[in-house]
Amino acid sequence: APGVYVPSPEIIGAVLTREERPPRPGPWSASMTFGWRAMLKIKHVPEQLFDVTVFPVIMTLMFTYLFGGALAGSVTDYLQFLLPGIMVMSVIMTTMYTGLAVNTDIQKGVFDRFRSIPMWRPAPMVGYLLGDAFRYTMASIVILVLGLALGFRPGGGPVGVLLGIAVLVAFSFAFSWVWTMFGLLLRSDKSVMGVSMMVLFPLTFLSNILVSPDTMPGWLQAFVNNNPITHLVAVVRGLMEGDMGSELAWVVGWGAVLIAVFGSLTMWLYNRK
Repeated sequence: APGVYVPSPEIIGAVLTREERPPRPGPWSASMTFGWRAMLKIKHVPEQLFDVTVFPVIMTLMFTYLFGGALAGSVTDYLQFLLPGIMVMSVIMTTMYTGLAVNTDIQKGVFDRFRSIPMWRPAPMVGYLLGDAFRYTMASIVILVLGLALGFRPGGGPVGVLLGIAVLVAFSFAFSWVWTMFGLLLRSDKSVMGVSMMVLFPLTFLSNILVSPDTMPGWLQAFVNNNPITHLVAVVRGLMEGDMGSELAWVVGWGAVLIAVFGSLTMWLYNRK
């Protein structure tokens, strides 16, 4: 039309970039980006670290001095048995915050934006769990340092301790898929918290964390001995004492089942939420 300016092909070519479009991010790159997002949330709200710093210290001190003399006759002797179990309890109980974070982002509408981005679909969920793996590691280190100060001496040495923490963090990654499912399924963060407590309290307290299952009634031992947390504590305790034992296969099996079942349910809900 008269009076309408039409730029020449040379001008259009100069304005538009001639470089190739960047490749679509792969699964690992996308997951790490969301993991970094979780880390940035901790940076801006450092109070989120209270549950992996203050809470483990309180748990360790409380159970050590409350039950040490009564159950083992010595606080130091009981600490040798208790500390790996308290480490497992503290880390496993913090896994529920993954579900709370997912539920909060859903309520804010953040996931609507995530689903519109062309990327590997599970990346936001995996990113949550990768960020939380840092929290699990921090909680384990806090408990270990406190335990060493109180007199805990691992027979397995540094290697056994590192292997025990690695197994714990890996299992917690698998266990966290339970809470991502509930975070997507339930309508509020209070509901996620309530369901988490109903699941976590029986799993952690009805286990070998505080006492040996041999002292329990037979009907209770049947549950305790098949509790995945019991197998996990046995592996972590054994590695820190220098004996891996035969429980590792159970832990690997439980972890695989948790990822296969709850990871699949999480993604099914995520794609239809």
